Amino acid sequence: MDINFADLLRDTARRHGDRVALVDGDRRLTWAELDEAVDRAAKGFAAAGLVPGYRVLLLLANSIEFVTSYLGVLRAGLVAVPLNTGLTKPEVATVVEHSGARLAIADADLFELVEGVRTVAAGELVGDAPLQSSIDPETLAVLLYTSGTSGDPRAAMLTHRALISNVKNLSALGADRMGPEDVVLGVLPMFHAFGLNAVLGWTIATGAALVIDRRFDAAHTLDLVRAHQVTRLPLAPPALHALLAREELGPALAGVKVVLTGASALDRTLADRFEQVTGLFVHQGYGLTEASPGVTTTLGESEPKPGSVGRPLPNVEVRIADEQGEDVEGDDPGEILIRGANLFSGYWPDGVDGPDAEGWYRTGDVGFLDGDGELFLVDRLRELIIVSGFNVFPSEVEDVLVGFDGVLEAAVIGVPSEETGEAIKAFVVAEAGVTLDTGDVAAYAATRLARFKCPGEIEVVGQLPHSVTGKVAKGRLRAEG
Repeated sequence: MDINFADLLRDTARRHGDRVALVDGDRRLTWAELDEAVDRAAKGFAAAGLVPGYRVLLLLANSIEFVTSYLGVLRAGLVAVPLNTGLTKPEVATVVEHSGARLAIADADLFELVEGVRTVAAGELVGDAPLQSSIDPETLAVLLYTSGTSGDPRAAMLTHRALISNVKNLSALGADRMGPEDVVLGVLPMFHAFGLNAVLGWTIATGAALVIDRRFDAAHTLDLVRAHQVTRLPLAPPALHALLAREELGPALAGVKVVLTGASALDRTLADRFEQVTGLFVHQGYGLTEASPGVTTTLGESEPKPGSVGRPLPNVEVRIADEQGEDVEGDDPGEILIRGANLFSGYWPDGVDGPDAEGWYRTGDVGFLDGDGELFLVDRLRELIIVSGFNVFPSEVEDVLVGFDGVLEAAVIGVPSEETGEAIKAFVVAEAGVTLDTGDVAAYAATRLARFKCPGEIEVVGQLPHSVTGKVAKGRLRAEG
């Protein structure tokens, strides 16, 4: 059956047209008004000559404009390419070239970051072109960049089928599932898979109201929660740390029913402190961009186990395998493999490295399943660093650092951080006869990398440890640094 993710909005508008859909500062849209705004956006794209399959960059902060532009792109049969608003001009240029985008929609203060493609403000394109809403569900809907925006770009190809399957899986949860009576905080960035489809997408499917917050600020965010009687609080784990510093935390969360974290590892000690202060259990889940993003969750469980990231969502399969892809016996750790209709179709543009012929995708993460089917994360096979829920690949940062005059070699690792989950630490080796100023190196990196990718600490060392094959032995760096 043909369907477009934006068809979910049409259905919700029919069922809950007069209910509030979005709250953005002093502005409000009902579901009927949002559906009309998305129609206008879609017709504007079509009138501008954009045809189904064209890629459209979204360089927009959380806002009504992001929602209408994103859904308008999908309704017009185009492909949305949401971008982190903290990217630098060179990083945006890499995405423009790699995606082959035909248009960029940007906030006014971000226009200067985009070159090489026509750039407009949200709502600028108008027209009355006819629309054909429903399309083959295997049609590409979204490209989400997971790495390498200044090096080797990788963009996960998410179809309408994958997006719809994810929100249907979430909606099939038992207790703790979202409903039209809920009020959800939308502070997680909508350019991130968690904010885009596990928050925004789920609210669209259920008719819950979404209170939009452009960026997390403990005091301001708590004010919004209290003022709008928020019932569901999806957050990245570092936000819990910041909230604990607020004296008004308990009273501000009096109406909250569900706290859910994702995007990066949750420290159990931090979660316990939050629960002691607020009386609210901190649910968590495991997901990845390539799964649109939901894989497991503790939502719906009466007594989640400490350290568990929950059970697989309905219609998602998880198994633990060894290096040969064979099932691991018992509760021994191995690589996490996943299967389900919510999975991506490989990486842009040719669909490489997607699920195998049997539908299984190797996540690169290590974990184990206990006897009750709950998943526990152990480690990551890849060197990925997750800062405030955003992916940082060390090689991308290292390539920038060695571009600084006087740097001979660089290595980057992730270190624990209460504020951001993980932080970036860099080790640099100076060329012979050169004295490096770490402040100058940091300033250089800041002009070429998004803020979240910049090292929080830079240490000058005489040499880096290497393995017998010549690779930097990062395990030794972690042990020593």
